[in-house]
Amino acid sequence: MSEEGELAGFLPYQLSVTSNAVSSLIAERYRKRFGLKIPEWRVMAVLGDAGTMTQRALTAATVMDKVAVNRAVKVLEDRGLIARVPNPGDGRSHLLALTAEGRAIHAEVMPLARATERELLEGFGEVEEAELRDLLARLRARAERLGGPAPEGPEQD
Repeated sequence: MSEEGELAGFLPYQLSVTSNAVSSLIAERYRKRFGLKIPEWRVMAVLGDAGTMTQRALTAATVMDKVAVNRAVKVLEDRGLIARVPNPGDGRSHLLALTAEGRAIHAEVMPLARATERELLEGFGEVEEAELRDLLARLRARAERLGGPAPEGPEQD
């Protein structure tokens, strides 16, 4: 087997290439319609679900490195889509929350995200989709058990 053939069959490579292809598709749709890059959308998606979070918790929840989260938060704050609010549990830190405009965009993006997901999974049966989700969750859990959380480094999306 050639080196190229070995690489093409290497699971981490396949996962990375697949993730990049999906992220590129989504990034283009979000950028065109909302002017959002993937890290910015991830931050908005997590805050949309959680309500408020510290930046540290947001970094863990988005599975992005601190620098990428910091950049995304800065862009979103500058656009008025998120704001810092006092943290009643810790006066030394702030919580991040979507603003009214941020919540409005989040409400528009979610249907687009779900539509894109449906397009990507078109042709998969219900059982195949459930198996795919289960396999990905198990693979991620196994990787985390073997090596702990992913090391901080350049963001892939």
